[in-house]
Order: sequence, then C-alpha cells, then structure tokens
Amino acid sequence: MDVKKIFGSNLRQYRKKNHLTQEALAEAIGVTSKHLGLIENGSTFVSAELIEKASAFLGISPATLFYSDEEISGSDSFLGTVNRVIDEEMAEALKNIRHKIRENLKAESSGK
Repeated sequence: MDVKKIFGSNLRQYRKKNHLTQEALAEAIGVTSKHLGLIENGSTFVSAELIEKASAFLGISPATLFYSDEEISGSDSFLGTVNRVIDEEMAEALKNIRHKIRENLKAESSGK
C-alpha cells in the first residue's frame, strides 16, 4: 500500500467532485499547482498543516484522504465509525478547551 498514492488519488477525486481545478485548490491551500500535481500523483507527501487545510476546504474528514477504494467500498460502516470517533474526540477537545478558557477568565476577573 502506497500511502502517498492513495492520499494523492483521494485528494484528486475530492477536488474533482467539488468541481475545482488544480489551480483553484492549490491557491486555497497555499501551494503551487505544480506542487499539488506532485501530491496528486503520489510523488510527494504533505505536512499535517496541509492535510488540515485541504480537508477543511473540501469539507471532509482528514482521515477520508487516507483510505483506499477497497477500504471505503468494503467497509462503509468502518469509515463511518472512524469519522464518528474523530468527530467525538474533536468535540470533547473543544469542550475541554472552552472549559479551561472559562476557568482562566474567572481566575483573572477574581484576581483583579
């Protein structure tokens, strides 16, 4: 399994599904269209930051970009489970962050 090729193929698939040119997606995520072409062909890989930008712009979970066609078609319930777990963990992390911010604000206001 070549992760770079799977990632690149999925990125291309979702780009086309969203009716985007390489130039449009490249501009949106802050790379050149040449670099995006290399990513889509599986010749190079991306940083976590770029994965986050691309998945957010395309409106998909970052994990979606790492599954092969066989994994997706063979187990939609598995992919759904993975996405649900990611969503739950993100929601819990946001809840914890908000709680810590509230605690800090309370501490600052009572310390004045």
